[in-house]
Amino acid sequence: MVNFSQVSHFTLGAYIDPGPLRWLYFVIILSVYVLILLSNLLLIIIICLNRTLHEPMYIFLCSLFMNELYGSTALFPLLLYQIPVDVHTVSPPFCFIQIFCIYSYVSIEFLTLAIMSYDRFLSICFPLQYSTHMNVTKVFLLIAFSWFYPCVSILLLIIFSIPLQLCDNVIPKVYCDNYFIVKMACYDTKLNNIYGLIITSVIVLGPLGMIFFTYLRILKVCFRGSKQTQHKALNTCAPHLASIINFSFGVCFEVLQSRFDLKNVHKVLKVVLSLYFLAVQPLFNPLMYGLKLTKIRALCRNLLHFGPGHQ
Repeated sequence: MVNFSQVSHFTLGAYIDPGPLRWLYFVIILSVYVLILLSNLLLIIIICLNRTLHEPMYIFLCSLFMNELYGSTALFPLLLYQIPVDVHTVSPPFCFIQIFCIYSYVSIEFLTLAIMSYDRFLSICFPLQYSTHMNVTKVFLLIAFSWFYPCVSILLLIIFSIPLQLCDNVIPKVYCDNYFIVKMACYDTKLNNIYGLIITSVIVLGPLGMIFFTYLRILKVCFRGSKQTQHKALNTCAPHLASIINFSFGVCFEVLQSRFDLKNVHKVLKVVLSLYFLAVQPLFNPLMYGLKLTKIRALCRNLLHFGPGHQ
């Protein structure tokens, strides 16, 4: 094959021809995206407009919901554009923009969940010193770090990938992926692979390690504490733990699918599961926190209920 350093487009090779069902898929995906937008925007507005929710935990939640909007928007518009068309191509600039958005979304998600676990750790293990340890300045510095660091790290990853001389232009997925672009390089990409492994470890293993450590301390306090302490910890930590497990499952499958050839998994199932962390997590979080946290649930009910006596 003739080497070329610049390609005119990338072809997304995981799309299948749905035939007459393409518009049904389009409507389903559009409905999911609209539901994601509405549910996350609703909770962001509720948190911003209600002073009773201007606490660290809810401010971190607001950042989490904003990231869900960011991550889903990195995927769904392109997905909705690609479904009705017969040729699934994307320009290199747009492809690298999508890679930046998706990769930074994953990093921001893990970092935000780790910061939230640290916040719960301080609240449960050091309740009397909590307001001192988690003041307004520290809250916004943590949020700024959770967005700034991933964006800089992923930008460097993209800068390493853009100059690569490629021998192919087919990405076997429904969205752009830096790993497969590096695999298409015509020469040794040791530097890209090393940096990619470092970034993956820092993005995934670092926050998960912090989450594991904080929850060990939280469990230790809960076992020693009263039933009231255990109940409070369960109410505030359950949705957070569910969110971590759900997101980790999606990302874990995506990493395994990219690194290993899962021949025994049906092609359609592979596509669905590869979209899991980008499609389910942005819908899972607002529903989980909206239903589980008492303050948010009550405010949602007051805002959305239009029955008699609530005019």
